[in-house]
Parts: sequence; C-alpha cells; structure tokens
Amino acid sequence: MDIVSNIALSRQAAQQSAMDVIANNIANANTPGFKAERVQFSDWLARQSATGAPRGDRNIAYTQDRATWREQQSGTISHTGNTFDLALTSNGYFTVRTPNGPRLTRDGRFGLMPNGTVSDGAGNAVLDTNGQPIMVSQTDTQITIAGDGTVSSENGQLGKVGIVRPNDPMQLSAEGNTHFRSASPTTAVSTPGIVQGAIEDSNVQPILETTRMLDGLRQFQFITQFIQAESDRQQAAIDKLLPQG
Repeated sequence: MDIVSNIALSRQAAQQSAMDVIANNIANANTPGFKAERVQFSDWLARQSATGAPRGDRNIAYTQDRATWREQQSGTISHTGNTFDLALTSNGYFTVRTPNGPRLTRDGRFGLMPNGTVSDGAGNAVLDTNGQPIMVSQTDTQITIAGDGTVSSENGQLGKVGIVRPNDPMQLSAEGNTHFRSASPTTAVSTPGIVQGAIEDSNVQPILETTRMLDGLRQFQFITQFIQAESDRQQAAIDKLLPQG
C-alpha cells in the first residue's frame, strides 16, 4: 500500500469537504438567520501492519473530516418595517410546523396565509407557546408583537410567539439552510427579545469566507502537486529498477 499517497489523498478529500462548506456559506451570505458552518478535522491513527509480517513500531495519521459545526454568534439586525418580520436578540429559536414535524429556525421572515395563519415563506405555521398556530382574523388590522412575543391587535391579545432553546445545541440537525431538528428536549425562553419589523441577517462575513476559500484552494493545489511529485518519484524508481529493453 502506498502510505504517503494515501495520507495525502485523505487530506485532499477533507480539504474538498471544507471547500464545499465554505462555498455553501458564501451562497447563503444573504439568507436571514443562516449560521456559517465550519469543518472539524481530526487524525485517524492506523498501526502499520502487513499480512504475515510483524506490526510496525509507529502509527500512521490520516486526515479525516470528522464533523461540521455552526458558529452561533448572531447576525446583524436589519429593519424592514414589515409587520410580521421578527428578529431575535436572544439565543432562542422560532418553532414552525412543517410536514415533517416541528422545526426550529432563526429566519423570521413571516407573513399571513389566506386563512390568517402566521407562517414562514414556505407556508409553515409559526407556533405559539402552546405549540399551536397563531391566527389573525380579518378584523385584526393593527398588529403589534412585543419583545416577549405577545401578539396583540386592537381587539386584544391573539397569542404569544413561542421561543425555545434546545437543551443540547450539539444535537441540532440542519434541514435545509434555516431549519433545524432538535434531538434533545427544548426549553421555553422567558425573555426572547423579539424585534418586530426586522430580521436577523446571516452571520456569514463574505470577505472572510472568500479569504478562507482562496487559502483552501492553495492548500488543495499544493496537495495535488505533492501527489504528482510522489507519483513521478515512484515512476522514476520503477524505471531504474526494471531492466531496460
């Protein structure tokens, strides 16, 4: 087995994964509530060994893409003036009812369905503190949403937007670019700090991501050159060892 080339190839494959993640970050630089992803690299150790031969006396370290994680710092808040656009200043999440079940999101671009249900752009109902959709009637014309999530109109209180926080943020699984499924229980956030008429921008910094991509491209090219140089070295050794003619 060609140990040197395999190690280099493992690093190249991991670098390709990192490039894919960076490209996705750049593509979502303008997606409200999007959190930038990062790749976690680690070494996979393998003891040298061969069939019928004694084990080697050292470990071989291969690079592997262990996992991806999201940067949790909040994006900047942009004011839109739209009644149902909501931004969070806390670490909580809105809950929306999707065909696959409740999902968490920071994307607060909400609006009204024809039946008066407050929903996201895909038609998923925004849930209140009791896990039920928030409804607005035709007679409710002056909608206000307080910092604690209370939805009111000139006719009184209509409900309260439910903001939750997963007990274990590491068990959040992304579904698309802004929805998450929590494998752990969630806890209600008592002071969510909702801002009406605003959305939270993506926390992606395009210039920083572009710099990361250029650096990743240089690393990928260097590894490619290394693999080619190793291949040339091996071919030169073969040419010298084999009889000419």
